[in-house]
Amino acid sequence: MSEVEVLVETPVYPTEDPEKVRRAVENVLFGAEYELRPAELGHVLVARARGRDALSKLRVLIRMDRISDAVRAALLAGVEGDKLVFYLNKQAAYARHVSMSEPHGESPLGPIRFEVRCPDPRALIDWLAPRTG
Repeated sequence: MSEVEVLVETPVYPTEDPEKVRRAVENVLFGAEYELRPAELGHVLVARARGRDALSKLRVLIRMDRISDAVRAALLAGVEGDKLVFYLNKQAAYARHVSMSEPHGESPLGPIRFEVRCPDPRALIDWLAPRTG
């Protein structure tokens, strides 16, 4: 699945250390190029990566936290054609854990937004968070 493209965005508020926010993203994303863009309130950290291996860190954390079935359900709900959209809690990612998040209101620091494009998102989900039962 080399045709996987990953775009990650997360807010960086004035009270946050941009390096810590980047570390949170690096804990769940492999081999990305990073850019810090000005935003209305602070900045937005944008990360881009290609290939299924970009999600390998996330895959390992899902297994370590033993939450494959819960993550799988959330990921399947985020499939839109050839796109998969999901959100992770930024603070959990910084601590090297996976916690799915809502797009708004759930996390005071804002979530990490993932947009993954690939020909078969369901096959990618099978690899990322396989059914355990």
